[in-house]
Amino acid sequence: MDSQTLLLSIAFLITALIYAAVGQAGASGYIAIMGLAGFGPLAMKTTALSLNLLVAAIGTVLFLRAGRLSWRNVWPFAILGFPFSMLGGALHLPESVYFPLVGVVLILSALQMARTALSGKRTRGVSPVTPPFTAALATGAVIGFVSGTTGTGGGVFLAPIILTMHWGTPRQTAATTAVYNLMNSFAALIGAYAAWDHIPSTLPVWLVAVAVGGTIGAYIGSRYLSDRWLRGLLSILLLMSGVKLIW
Repeated sequence: MDSQTLLLSIAFLITALIYAAVGQAGASGYIAIMGLAGFGPLAMKTTALSLNLLVAAIGTVLFLRAGRLSWRNVWPFAILGFPFSMLGGALHLPESVYFPLVGVVLILSALQMARTALSGKRTRGVSPVTPPFTAALATGAVIGFVSGTTGTGGGVFLAPIILTMHWGTPRQTAATTAVYNLMNSFAALIGAYAAWDHIPSTLPVWLVAVAVGGTIGAYIGSRYLSDRWLRGLLSILLLMSGVKLIW
């Protein structure tokens, strides 16, 4: 194992741990790290989706075991999210478009998430409502296409919307986005089959690293982190990833 593979393994492990604690699988973090390491867009997209798929699967299992997962909150977003994510996965953006697009969306999501964390007192006691079916379908489709195109899985875009619209508590949102990440990462990876030859040969090593980090993070997030900490931590992660991708 060369030094770059080892350093990336450690970075991916830490990223998976932190993201999994808030119901995310870490794709945006993996992309930011690979961007700094000089990877090309196709290698970044396919690798991030592969790592995202594994961490999302681990998170889904642990949130399910902890009794945090409600399939009723997931399937309206997934109906169109899956096929549109597959369609997005088949599209490959040039680097000049890819990085700014992902970076801007992540920064906007971070600002919205930070606002909900800082206004915790005003939202306290507000019971979540069931999302309108049509709105959930449209949200799932749009996010599925964008996340499939960028290789980000979709959870980082879905979480701020769910919380802003009061469609779930932060902990319910974490569980919902874990499943959404799983489904959309799988669909996008299938759609990107033509670029599978760009996946680095060191992927198995990185899969082991994110499996360890994702397991620890999802266990912590499903049982111990407070709702407000979930929002605040996720906003910081989104902001850091967005800034890195733009600059």
